[in-house]
Amino acid sequence: MRIARFTTGEEPSYGVVTGDLDDYGQLSDDAVIVELAGDPMYAGIRPLEKQHRIDDVRLLAPVLPRSKVVAIGKNYAAHAAEMGGEVPPEPLMFLKPNTSVIGPGDAIAYPPQTQDLHYEGELAVVIGRICRDVPAAQATDVIFGYTLGNDVTARDLQRSDVQFTRAKGFDTFCPLGPWIETDLDPHDFSVGRRVQTFLNGDVVQDGTTADMVFDVPTLIERISSVMTLLPGDVILTGTPEGVGPMQVGDEVEVSIEGLGTLTNTVKAK
Repeated sequence: MRIARFTTGEEPSYGVVTGDLDDYGQLSDDAVIVELAGDPMYAGIRPLEKQHRIDDVRLLAPVLPRSKVVAIGKNYAAHAAEMGGEVPPEPLMFLKPNTSVIGPGDAIAYPPQTQDLHYEGELAVVIGRICRDVPAAQATDVIFGYTLGNDVTARDLQRSDVQFTRAKGFDTFCPLGPWIETDLDPHDFSVGRRVQTFLNGDVVQDGTTADMVFDVPTLIERISSVMTLLPGDVILTGTPEGVGPMQVGDEVEVSIEGLGTLTNTVKAK
C-alpha cells in the first residue's frame, strides 16, 4: 500500500495511492489518491469516499519526522572506496534535522556557504512506533514503511568541518517521497532492489540494495541500541557509489525498483 501526504490547496491530507508503476517508477495515467481520515500512523487506514486524480494534487513529503532523521554513512563498500575510506566496523550514524525535509517537486536550495553540493540517492525507512533495543529479528514490527531519500551534502563543508552537522543539515537537504510503501519485506532489499540516481536524465548512480553492508534489520537493531526511535523517524540507509555535484538549475531523480521516483530541482538560495 502506498501512503502519500498531499494537498489540493487546503490543509494537508493523507491518502492511499492506486495505480501501476512503470519501469521508470512513474504512475499510470489512471492513478488516483483515496483520502484517509487522519494520520494513518496513528489513526490506522480509514479510507474516506473522497478521491482525487493524482495529477490534481500536490504531493508533499510523505512524513514529517517529529524527532529526527538518522542517516548512515559508508554503507556501500564501493561508495566508501570512492570517498577514500573503508567500510566502518559499526554503522556510521549521523543526524539530519527534521527541518531539512522537503517533498517531491520541492526545490533543493544551493546555499552560498558551499561550492560543492552533492546528491546521494538512498532507501529510507520510516519507523511506525516508539521503540528501543530492537533485535534484528523483530525489526519488521517497528517499520511503518519505505520511501526514497536524497541525502544532499555540501561536500566541501563535510571535508572542512570533519563532523557532518553543517554539511548535511541545511534546510532542503533531505528530500523524501513520493509516498511510503507499507507492504515490503526488509529482506527484499537484502535480495536486492535497484537504486538509481539521474542527473538531468543521465544515470549517475546505479546500485542495488543487496550491496548494503548493514541491512535494514541490522541498522534498526544498532540504531535503537543507541537512541529511542519514535513514530515518524526516518532512517537513511546509505548511498551507492557515483555521488557527485549538482548545479543550480539541475534536476535530480532518485529511483528505487518497486518504490517509485523522487524528483527535485536545484535553485539558488
